[in-house]
Amino acid sequence: MKELIENALLKNYEKYYRLAYSYVENEADALDIVQESAYKAMKRCENVKEEAYIETWLYRIVMNTSCDLLRRKKRLSECTYDEQAEPPAAGSDIGASLDVHNALQKLDERERTIVVLRYFEDMKLEQVAAITGENVNTTKSRLYRALRKLRAVMEGEGVYE
Repeated sequence: MKELIENALLKNYEKYYRLAYSYVENEADALDIVQESAYKAMKRCENVKEEAYIETWLYRIVMNTSCDLLRRKKRLSECTYDEQAEPPAAGSDIGASLDVHNALQKLDERERTIVVLRYFEDMKLEQVAAITGENVNTTKSRLYRALRKLRAVMEGEGVYE
């Protein structure tokens, strides 16, 4: 099983990096997340019972490691005050990208994960459901609820006006 996991890690490294980057939006942190996730996977390789679940299992490890890092950073940022620079104008490409990022941050962790996997990683709902451990109908409901929230947030911030 260890060799299969190692092959999956090497084969899908770019996907895991993109997933981590979509959470942390920092190259160094994303690389650290993939590295730590690979370590965790190799350390716990005996936990995988069937070869068919390796990729799903690895995605979950990357997602959980990304969320752990974000939680640690949030705790640290609550302890220190960092003055923010003036944000870019909403009409610019960077501003629009930041608007989407800020809107995604207003979703809860489950909703954000589903949106990221579905639209940033271009996964089918069945794959997203397998990774999140939910059934497909629950995943669909959460996705549509998250999209409604995103639209409301973005319209409220004047992005669509």
